[in-house]
Amino acid sequence: MSARRPKKASRQKIAKTQPNSKSQPQTQDGPVDDGPVDQAASRVPTTAKPIGSRRLLVWGLIPVLMIAGGVFADYWSAMPEGIEPTFVGRDACAKCHAEQMDAFSGSDHDKAMDLATDQTVLGDFNDVTFEHDGLSNRLFRDGKRFMVHTDGEDGQMHDFEVKYVFGVYPLQQYMVEFDREEGTDANEVSGDDKSCEISRLQVLRISWDSRDNRWFYLRPPDVTEKLAADDPLHWTGIAQRWQTMCANCHSTNLQENFDPKTATYHTTFSEIDVSCEACHGPASLHVELANKSSLFWDRRYGDGLVNHLKGDDAEPQLQTCAPCHSRRGVMGAAGTGGPNYFDHYRLEMLNELTYHGDGQIKDEDYVYGSFLQSKMYHKGIRCSDCHDPHSLKLKHPGNETCTSCHQHSAGKYDVVSHHHHTPGSEAAKCVNCHMPETTYMEVDPRRDHSIRVPRPDLSVSLGTPNACSRCHVKDRLPQMDSDQRSKLEPLEYAQWLRLAGEEPSAEVGADGATLQGLIEQTDAWCDEACDRWYGADRKREPHFAETLVPLRRGEAGATERAIELLKITDYRSPAIARATIIEELTRQGARGISSVVNELLNDAEQHPMIRASAAAALPATGSSQTVTQLVRLLDDPSRLVRSAAAQALVNSPELQQLSPEDRSKLEVALKEVHEEFMTASDRSGAHLGWGIICERLGRPAEAIEAYQTAIRVEPTTTGPHVNLAALFERVAGGMEPAERDRYLAAAGKLRKQHLALLARDAKLAPELAPVQFQYGLALYLDGQMEDALSQLKLASDLEPENQQFKVVYEELKAKLAAEQN
Repeated sequence: MSARRPKKASRQKIAKTQPNSKSQPQTQDGPVDDGPVDQAASRVPTTAKPIGSRRLLVWGLIPVLMIAGGVFADYWSAMPEGIEPTFVGRDACAKCHAEQMDAFSGSDHDKAMDLATDQTVLGDFNDVTFEHDGLSNRLFRDGKRFMVHTDGEDGQMHDFEVKYVFGVYPLQQYMVEFDREEGTDANEVSGDDKSCEISRLQVLRISWDSRDNRWFYLRPPDVTEKLAADDPLHWTGIAQRWQTMCANCHSTNLQENFDPKTATYHTTFSEIDVSCEACHGPASLHVELANKSSLFWDRRYGDGLVNHLKGDDAEPQLQTCAPCHSRRGVMGAAGTGGPNYFDHYRLEMLNELTYHGDGQIKDEDYVYGSFLQSKMYHKGIRCSDCHDPHSLKLKHPGNETCTSCHQHSAGKYDVVSHHHHTPGSEAAKCVNCHMPETTYMEVDPRRDHSIRVPRPDLSVSLGTPNACSRCHVKDRLPQMDSDQRSKLEPLEYAQWLRLAGEEPSAEVGADGATLQGLIEQTDAWCDEACDRWYGADRKREPHFAETLVPLRRGEAGATERAIELLKITDYRSPAIARATIIEELTRQGARGISSVVNELLNDAEQHPMIRASAAAALPATGSSQTVTQLVRLLDDPSRLVRSAAAQALVNSPELQQLSPEDRSKLEVALKEVHEEFMTASDRSGAHLGWGIICERLGRPAEAIEAYQTAIRVEPTTTGPHVNLAALFERVAGGMEPAERDRYLAAAGKLRKQHLALLARDAKLAPELAPVQFQYGLALYLDGQMEDALSQLKLASDLEPENQQFKVVYEELKAKLAAEQN
């Protein structure tokens, strides 16, 4: 146990023992002054007897031994076992950490959320009108209150009070409270006390651009039409709910406290914004130990903090930042930081809606999923190497952020011979080539933290983006007709890519050129330029995209290449990419991968993401070791792996063959799974998922309750209605006629509700093949055969590589043709 830094000058005097100095009696304030020492009396006469010398030596050692004994007793004393630190607030930290507090004050963390006051509100509420989608909204003041006149849950215009502000730059959003119960804390706060109990909060889409000082309407991606009041994306819908989408990462020690029985929130936090303990963990014990009159930190608890972010290992810091800087699901009680991210969170894989085929960001990923792909991550770089952890600002200006570490031979990187652009220009900035940015939420540019070398060669061969084309794609504007040029010129590269993907054959040029074709021309031009610039030294290292993209396309030999990639463990095959490849192999029903999956599961050193994906894949491989492996993994050190193994067992054909002992182990693991589902108890999908598990376990009563709860918390969500209908129909078979008819009537009503909801979803998401497929099946079950055939054809056309969609469509088409003949 290392000694902590003494807190008082007097302790520093105690700690400093000079060679050959005399020991003196000590107090907390320093040496005791007993007056002048008689030097003659302290000498040992040469004629003294040996016994007298020994006696004097013993008496001289007593003070030393007493001091040493006291120091040892001080070190050996410890706080009792079992202390659980609690949250104490930033004021307790500020007393000793003034420098860090000064840097933190005014940071984006400090302003992550606040009460709506004259000091915190940036938007113009001086009786201004803002229009969108035919609505005339008014933003005004009612005394001290900030008000907005806009459409509510019923589709009618109402006045709403803005209770909280959310964020500060480059945009600020505003929140309205609903469903407050009588008798709860009315949010009367004073001074620094900003805690209260909060009911349902909804985030307005009318937002303030704090860069250009203007109101704007924050549309959902790819939505151009007016949102209906019952749309989940409407500002009063669940997709705009603070507790569901935002709260965990914008406040400290947040407790959602959702009651599924009443569908109400009683949310609390210890601090309204992202404060000290959000990163360092609850600090009550640390404060208590710091205030003790001791030379040492505690032998049992150290300095009393949960998180230690400065050690040689980068993981504790990275995994402390990651919970809020990643797209993830929550598996249990929110973690307090440190190297246990995968015991609390389920990181999203390289999903095609979030990432391009090479792992570059398509949608917001909050950076952790990107950074895990980088060489920087594999070399032990951490967040605070570039960012000040308290002010959140970059540690160095411009390219110095990079060259502060990349100090290779003079002039190797920040020179024209490397970047081939005008010095000082935007194109000469390291980040614009290696960390290109994409704008989200209309005004918020986010940089890709996979920190990669631009690869236009992969763009040519695989169709992935590249940083060179990001700038040079606009060189193609002169080839377009004037109308297309005016539409595309204001758009950024990511928007060009999206438009090209939606209509790859749409003409934009007078000579018949398509937008996709012009992007491909740009990619080829950039690839040729890199060849000229770098010649034989050009970096073309193997990349997992060369495996993942062909695998998703179903190309010949892709499965074999994927299996080989799973055996690589360095930066060329990051864990998130390998876990994604395992998921993709499973989705495609790839056989013959049982040996590699078992090999990964037998290697305890494999990343939890990889072993969890392998556990989920195992039942589909046909492996003879499925039950043995999954039962063993129920005791895995990683909760992520335990959860995957438990759910894989529930869904495996071997579930009913489990021994009583194995079944008991499964039930224990499923308690964690249930906790994981219930962390999102305000979402229908959580109860739907648990209901499906209960059905598989042969517990229909629990499944019915779960499905009913799913419908209660989100009445307009598809899924639970049809599951509950099917379960009613199944259990009705053994009932008396009157009871059976009641259950069957309820099932019929649920199916009608499900069909209407699917029709709504199919209209809202015309490009999503799974939604169109599910609607087609529902139409078929409802007896609407021609409409079902049309819908299934649409799903198959949208996703032609999906064999299930194709087979179902062809079978129904053949059936209807046979009936007509």
